[in-house]
Amino acid sequence: MVEIPSLLDKLLRAGAPSGHEGPAASIWRDEASFATLTADGLGSSIARVGEEAPLLAVVGHIDEIGLVVTHIDEKGFLWFAPIGGWDPQILVGQRVEVRGKDGLVPGVAGRKPIHLLEADQRKKVVELKNMHIDIGAADGEEAAELVRVGDPVVIAAEPMAVAGERLVSRSMDNRLGAYVALESARRAHEAGEMVGSFAAVAAVQEEIGLFGARTAAFQLRPDIAIAVDVTHATDAPGVDEKELGSSPLGSGPVIGRGSTLSPKVFELLAETAEAEGIDYSVSASGRGTSTDADVLQISRAGIPTGVVSIPLRYMHSPVEMVDLQDVEAVVNLLAAFGSRIKAGVDLSR
Repeated sequence: MVEIPSLLDKLLRAGAPSGHEGPAASIWRDEASFATLTADGLGSSIARVGEEAPLLAVVGHIDEIGLVVTHIDEKGFLWFAPIGGWDPQILVGQRVEVRGKDGLVPGVAGRKPIHLLEADQRKKVVELKNMHIDIGAADGEEAAELVRVGDPVVIAAEPMAVAGERLVSRSMDNRLGAYVALESARRAHEAGEMVGSFAAVAAVQEEIGLFGARTAAFQLRPDIAIAVDVTHATDAPGVDEKELGSSPLGSGPVIGRGSTLSPKVFELLAETAEAEGIDYSVSASGRGTSTDADVLQISRAGIPTGVVSIPLRYMHSPVEMVDLQDVEAVVNLLAAFGSRIKAGVDLSR
């Protein structure tokens, strides 16, 4: 059975959707004792080792998709809106956790049973507006004692080890990136070979607009930035490699190459992988990357930026699946990358 790294396990169990990242951020900060820890006004966490140039920032967003309570009706049912991008079909029949004022409140995401749907309704895709959350309250008064409008909600789904080195969980997107950022900074620091400095960033509010990476980069002023996120594993049914390239589970880091990304940062990442004997694949983008890199690269006067992704199946679901060998390979790549960057490195375009 796969052994889950302790920090990653704790991060995956913390319900922390965009704008409500506190529980996950607290865990991350507690593990950053080896570094100088700061936070910005939005709540992004920064763990820095070293003060010399060049400064490398490795950024992984720590938020996940979720829901927010918008109304409590007289019967005690909760109505909600999405936080981030949802496929409504995934939510039907799920167990959920509401972060209430006095702790977690368990419930279920419900809809009208199939037996009561009209024939034409059965053929239609369910919409979030036609779903509710049932916490078992007898009426609105009882519900309001446990939950308030504005409380965040996540699906209740603990990490589950499956065959080989593979792991299933909610919130892989992108607790993996936050974990990788901190762990790679730790290993680069322990190796003692850095010329410059290394800042791990657990950015907030990526799923609703890439906001945390924007403010953190403005504060940090890094010389180089790497966004760490997940990407679609191309060995799952229905995924077309002709559109996405080839990055199956177990194939290692996926290094981004594209219009908005620094060509020299890409080459340095690829050279590092080859020097370290780390298998990798390449993903191409003609416009934005849909990751924090899109705001990192235009912070202030511009930051040479790269993307390293981890192959993932079933994105934005409670059964996101990853191969932990890929996660470990990304940590090793970025720790080595931090140690290989030299003073005066030319990243001009």
